[in-house]
Amino acid sequence: MSHKILIVDDEPNIVLSLEFLLKREGFQVAVASDGEAALEQVEAFHPDLILLDVMMPKKSGYEVCELLRADPARSATRIVMLTAKGRDTEVAKGLGLGADAYVTKPFSNKELVSQIKQLLEGV
Repeated sequence: MSHKILIVDDEPNIVLSLEFLLKREGFQVAVASDGEAALEQVEAFHPDLILLDVMMPKKSGYEVCELLRADPARSATRIVMLTAKGRDTEVAKGLGLGADAYVTKPFSNKELVSQIKQLLEGV
């Protein structure tokens, strides 16, 4: 069974390229374009890993991460914050809220896929 990945980003070009890349790698992929849709998709799709943008409409990636980490049923879901905000304070905040990794845009597709596979080992 292939792993399920939820892409949460409000930039259509990033979503399209990530969706193509991850499907090519054999992952099942779902997409959400804002924080509220992300929470709905988590309930419907049950992803193993979430690629989560920080700056989004309705709920920020930080808020989504915090809500997921507070839910015992979702606490094992891997979360990778994916954002243009790369300052140390933002990285520390994302990791402090429970993200498993923090990747800044622009990113290397090869490195991102490698990191995703590493996080999903044993899941």
